[in-house]
Amino acid sequence: MDLNKIRSTIDQIDSKILKLLNDRMEQALLAKRFKNSIEDLERENAIMEKIKTSPNLLLEPEFKESIYGLIISWSKKLQARDYKVIGFQGEHGAYSEDAACKWDNDLLAIPCTTFNEVFERVNSGLFDFGIVPVENTRAGIVESVYELLINTEVFIAGAIDIPICHNLLAPPGTDHREIKEVYSHSQALSQCRSFLARNKLTPVPFYDTAGSARMLAEAKPRGAACISGKLAAELYNLEVIKDNIQDFKNNRTRFLVLSKENSECQGTKCSVTFSVQHKSGALFSVLKIFADAGINLTRIESIPTEPGSYSFFIDFEGSNNDPAVQEVLNDVAEATTDFRLLGCYIEKFIINQNFSEVE
Repeated sequence: MDLNKIRSTIDQIDSKILKLLNDRMEQALLAKRFKNSIEDLERENAIMEKIKTSPNLLLEPEFKESIYGLIISWSKKLQARDYKVIGFQGEHGAYSEDAACKWDNDLLAIPCTTFNEVFERVNSGLFDFGIVPVENTRAGIVESVYELLINTEVFIAGAIDIPICHNLLAPPGTDHREIKEVYSHSQALSQCRSFLARNKLTPVPFYDTAGSARMLAEAKPRGAACISGKLAAELYNLEVIKDNIQDFKNNRTRFLVLSKENSECQGTKCSVTFSVQHKSGALFSVLKIFADAGINLTRIESIPTEPGSYSFFIDFEGSNNDPAVQEVLNDVAEATTDFRLLGCYIEKFIINQNFSEVE
């Protein structure tokens, strides 16, 4: 071991400390939603007493008290700002977080382990919003998300369609000629299959694209790189060895923004879900209601609910404030079962990574 290796270890520890501090601040912001006031001296005293008595050979009590005094003080300052929170599935730096920032950069994005957790926290009111992917141009629909949309009492408050640009990332100073293995989510690996094969790189599936970036930054496995977005590269201090390595340049993902309450905004797109009787022509008669009213359907998905039964998910252009649309929705509700208007909202379409957009 030499000085450079020791300093490298210190850098890794510092990165972990900052990540843990950020995680703690996120939890402090969520705790605010269960408190009547920001000030809680009993809780603060309990934390300080525990810190003082914890056994740490190199950390004297006054040092620990001063550090945690700053941490508690900053937690209260953040709670006073009353951030609105949007949840996403994955680690910080995930494409879902990137989409959340592009939808509304004023929201605080907090990671969740699963899609189900995102829905549960929106439905309980812990999160103001959630954001979930529903379709990729290459991989198709995310069926598990559609199932949650049908079975959870949440609404759609917005949508955003963004380009997904995969990048080969590695720790600073990595010699690209030494890279043998590439970690990432299986979907990202499959979308970069030609690049990996051409460069004789072995794909290694990982639970999350941003998670693979975090692992790479912390563990620094020899001869390894990962596939993730540029936001992950910035967050985990990784170098972009090669950008835009996806096999198909038109690689896009559409995300839906979820909320507990139905939005009152003047939207331009609506989403509904319903079931129909299991008989010939039942679905056709529902679609004919839209066609006769001249309403343009932009998406139709069938989601199996049980053997032989399906729920349908439809997007269409229009506003539920339009009397003609209201009439169609009433007719569809009468012709179907389990009908639900999921929301009327604005959809953003991000043209490129430089954040050009249309609505």
